[in-house]
Amino acid sequence: MWSLKAWQGRFTSPAGEKLRAYAQWCNAVEGNTTFYATPSRETVATWAEQTGPDFRFIPKIPKRVTHELRMTGADEELRIFLDAVEPLGPRAAALWIQLPGSFGPGDLAVLSRFLRSLPSAFRYAVEVRHPDFFADPRRLEELLLKAGAEWIPFDTTAFFDTPPTSDAERDAWLKKPRMPRRDTALTDRPIVRYLGRDDPARTVAGWRPWVETVAGWLREGRSPTVFVHTPDNADAPALARRFHDEVRAVVPALAPLPEPAPPVTDEPPTLF
Repeated sequence: MWSLKAWQGRFTSPAGEKLRAYAQWCNAVEGNTTFYATPSRETVATWAEQTGPDFRFIPKIPKRVTHELRMTGADEELRIFLDAVEPLGPRAAALWIQLPGSFGPGDLAVLSRFLRSLPSAFRYAVEVRHPDFFADPRRLEELLLKAGAEWIPFDTTAFFDTPPTSDAERDAWLKKPRMPRRDTALTDRPIVRYLGRDDPARTVAGWRPWVETVAGWLREGRSPTVFVHTPDNADAPALARRFHDEVRAVVPALAPLPEPAPPVTDEPPTLF
């Protein structure tokens, strides 16, 4: 995600260590690329080198494991992935198990076996998309609590509140899941995904309930991670910082994010 073209020259540099520049704006990142392909161990080591020890990566376990093999007979694929992300060390705040929408309550025994098979060196967080889990969350909550794993909500309620008004929104309208808002934390490190709109004002209006929820978690001694998305993600780092500032206004003890240095550009100096 830190290589998004729309961020170059604004949040990151056109060339070089884009992740290092991104880490000056935000202190966590979703590991979405690992869902599609496992990076080399050497590549992951460079990620660790470009970030401080408190930076949080939450990389997705590959879809080959979760979607294609559905967590069964995936020992070798999982071993390769776990070995690849090991250089992150404590920066790996959790490994993200995103499950397909077809994975329902009837499949919980598979998830239970999978979680029991995972090494204790990592934390784990699960994202489900089947509507029956939200209608009656008790069995899944019990399973996750027993495993010490978190439930990642993907709040798309603000996005689907009214019809799309741009090409990016229309594209997301067809691709993003319609998910309810869920604000129950199961561990001391809750994780939230929030999808807003192209209009920053509407994005901010939609996250207001999350400001109070996250502030409450902080008062309880929890350490939440919140990812702010928009249909094109062009302004996501700035919006994430604004969300952090709004939470900090409610919980002043929350440390501020560092002030980023101006991104390096490839443009030559000019007098005008």
